[in-house]
Amino acid sequence: MKPLENLQNYKIVLASNSPRRRELLSGLNLGYTVRVLPGIDESYPDDLEGADIPMYISRKKADAYRNFMGEDELIITADTIVCIHGKVLGKPKSLEEAKAMLRELSGNTHQVITGVCLTTKEVQRTFSAMTQVTFDVLTEEEIEFYVKTYQPLDKAGAYGVQEWIGFVGVSKLEGSYFNVMGLPVQRLYQELKKL
Repeated sequence: MKPLENLQNYKIVLASNSPRRRELLSGLNLGYTVRVLPGIDESYPDDLEGADIPMYISRKKADAYRNFMGEDELIITADTIVCIHGKVLGKPKSLEEAKAMLRELSGNTHQVITGVCLTTKEVQRTFSAMTQVTFDVLTEEEIEFYVKTYQPLDKAGAYGVQEWIGFVGVSKLEGSYFNVMGLPVQRLYQELKKL
């Protein structure tokens, strides 16, 4: 029996525009398609904190797909946030905001939390994974170089751990590296086995 044979009756759909999530899901050796609905509202109630935020948003994304899903489809949605000093850093809206986020992460430890929602016509299961990431002190030149050379605007916390900044800046990581990239694939695999 091959792994995840319990999913053979499902058409798996990754509802994400993220090339990193596509790369990570491909690592599980699953056949899947990508479907992206534009303009999904990613706001959340002000009283949510920590892991509740990305889990709420991943459910909200999944609910947007419900009217478009087939009887045999399994939709995977996810959302990642960065938390530091009790504050949530989402995707920066400008290069200046990206620089400000990187200055805040510099020399500090933050949490990367990804919420994932698995949705079929019968079942919806949501879970989260958290990774502690410590950055070395970044110089202003390093921050400028990264922001000008890479695309920080599509990443929570304004950085991709798999890019240059991760190589030179991340001094310690506790938890899933892949979670920091945007999809906790080991935990996802465990949850998929339960379906």
